[in-house]
Amino acid sequence: MSIIDWIVLLGTLLFIVVYGVWKTRGSKNLQSYLKGDNDAKWWGIGISIMATQASAITFLSTPGQAYTDGMRFIQFYFGLPIAMIILSVTFIPIYYKLKVYTAYEFLENRFDLKTRSLAAILFLVQRGLAAGITIYAPSIILSTLLGWNLAITNIFIGLLVIVYTVSGGTKAVTQTQKQQMAVMMGGMILAGIMVISMLPENIGFTDALHVAGKMGKLNVVNFEFNLNDRYNFWSGITAALFLFMSYFGTDQSQVQRYLSGKSIKESRLGLIMNGLLKVPMQFIILFIGVMVFVFYQFNQPPIFFNSVQKQKVEQSVYGEQLQQIETQYTALFEEKKQELEKLVVAVNNDDEIALNTSKNKALALQSQINELREETKTLVKQANPEAETNDKDYIFMTYVMDYLPVGMIGLLFAVMFSAAMSSTASELNALASTTTIDLYKRSINKKADDTHYLTSSKWFTLGWGVLAILFATYASLFENLIQAVNLLGSLFYGTILGIFLVAFYFKKIQGNAVFYGALLAEAAVIAIHYLNAYEKAPTWLQMGYLWYNAVGCGLVILFGYLLQFTSRK
Repeated sequence: MSIIDWIVLLGTLLFIVVYGVWKTRGSKNLQSYLKGDNDAKWWGIGISIMATQASAITFLSTPGQAYTDGMRFIQFYFGLPIAMIILSVTFIPIYYKLKVYTAYEFLENRFDLKTRSLAAILFLVQRGLAAGITIYAPSIILSTLLGWNLAITNIFIGLLVIVYTVSGGTKAVTQTQKQQMAVMMGGMILAGIMVISMLPENIGFTDALHVAGKMGKLNVVNFEFNLNDRYNFWSGITAALFLFMSYFGTDQSQVQRYLSGKSIKESRLGLIMNGLLKVPMQFIILFIGVMVFVFYQFNQPPIFFNSVQKQKVEQSVYGEQLQQIETQYTALFEEKKQELEKLVVAVNNDDEIALNTSKNKALALQSQINELREETKTLVKQANPEAETNDKDYIFMTYVMDYLPVGMIGLLFAVMFSAAMSSTASELNALASTTTIDLYKRSINKKADDTHYLTSSKWFTLGWGVLAILFATYASLFENLIQAVNLLGSLFYGTILGIFLVAFYFKKIQGNAVFYGALLAEAAVIAIHYLNAYEKAPTWLQMGYLWYNAVGCGLVILFGYLLQFTSRK
């Protein structure tokens, strides 16, 4: 990167950190530190909720997801507006009525201490691991692109977050997320405008849409019901609905955002704002990925987007073999490019026969290109057995570094770092709140004063931050970063949501029944995932991981009913 890019990147990040520390300095009590004095307005809550969910994984992985798999990932969010309405009507009034610091306090009032502690511990395990992934995910990409050491990148992101989160607590998180969200969406929209403007002169925006559509990238909605399909309309409004209800209704990293609101009305409006804007936001990010795909139909992309791993192959005994593959790759790309140019001409001339001919030839050539990419991935693995061959998460930033002008590159890196900071800050803030309120204050040190618990919260924030950095340092890439976070959440969120739904709607089920029912449900979900991961599941148990949320939730209710019924006999 140029000096100007470094100035843009570091200047943006330092401004956010300094602003957060200065704006929220002097939290003098636990109420101020954990709930931000309950002075957040609805639009601030909405931005904070969106920024918490929109991690760097969103901005790194989502364009790559669209590049390789099209727009169908948008269906994952179809259940979000429904979830926001349900939570606004049911969860928020109860939280405000009980004046809780965390979502899990309510469970002790409804059930008992052990059920509250179980839910809190499930959250801490899931969110503690997720905090590490939230740091690690952008670090491994950004360290590769910038030539930084991975551990140093993890520490850099983690320390920036720890500084202002320890200093100002919830209010610092909310304040900084406003600036971070402006940087994130502003930078991405500028990148989208740039990629469209950089298309060849004979390829207009409408032509780009035709190319994307004919190449199968505008697959926005699929109504076919298939449990094994991760992303379709039905999984979006059912399985993902359970995930969103659990994430926004029971995950303290989100609950804490709207518990800081001035009133029930402000919190409800914040959630509804998220429900209305999140789907368009994800659509924009996915669409940018599709436009990057179109751009690379007329500008030859790397055969493998992780340049560091590709260089290792070039310098190994497999270098000559890679060179031969790249020669074939270039020839196929040029041939496909010509077919796509013919396709655009056929569209403009309304020549259906020529259009279909060019489309079929282009798709066939793309299939051959994909085979060459797979051969290249095999070479990458042979040259370095520990290498990650999934390069989806490098696609967007490779485009940024290769084609965007000076200044824009620094801004897009600032987008990624800001996103990592915003979501990590919310996670550390929530982890510290839950540890302090649900475990330390409730079960370990019950009689200390407010100042002691304030100090403890800051130490817990620091502790979780250090643990997240350590986990990030020793983590390894999943199939796809954004899928990794959703999978991790799906393993735990269904059980947690089941506990809360029993608490709200199944008054006959008591503490012991829901406690042991939740343990059984969690064990069942982990077992189902194990069987699916190793392809050992019988046909009736084969499902995409989003369905774990519905299964876990349903099993908690089922086991709770059975245990409650048998205990009366």
